[in-house]
Amino acid sequence: MEYEVLCDDQGGGTVVPFLRRYTLDDTGTLVPVDTDLDGGAYTVTGTVERCAPPEEPANPEIDGTIQRQTGAGTVTIAAGARSVTLVVYTGNPTVAIGGGAAVTVGPGTSLTWGVDRGGAAGETLQDAYVFTGAAGSDFLVTSTREV
Repeated sequence: MEYEVLCDDQGGGTVVPFLRRYTLDDTGTLVPVDTDLDGGAYTVTGTVERCAPPEEPANPEIDGTIQRQTGAGTVTIAAGARSVTLVVYTGNPTVAIGGGAAVTVGPGTSLTWGVDRGGAAGETLQDAYVFTGAAGSDFLVTSTREV
C-alpha cells in the first residue's frame, strides 16, 4: 500500500487536501482509494494535483529605536510597533497605553509588550504607548517595528 497527500483544486481558490491510498486488487490492477485527512470517504470534485508547499512567511526588515529619558519629559511610541520595552533606572515614570489611565512604574522595573507573529506578517501592537518622566526619573524605552 502506498499513501499520498494530494489536493482537490475545486476552483475559485478552494483547494482541499485529501489522502490517496494505492492498493492492488485481486487481478493486480492498481486501485486508488481517496479519503479525507480524518479517514472518511472522500470524492474528488475538481482537479487533482500535488499540494503546493505552504508559503513561508515574509521576513520583514525590522527597525529598532532606543530612547533614554532623564528628568521630566515624554517618550511616545506610536501604534504599529512590534515590541515595546521599558526599563526604569530611577524615579517613578508613568505609562499610558492607548489613551488609557497612566500607571506609575517603580525603579528596577522592566516591562515588555510584543506580538508573536506566528507567520502572520504585519502583526503589530494596536495602541500607542506614552511614557512620562518626572524630575529624578531615568528610564529607557526600546521599540521595534516592520519597515
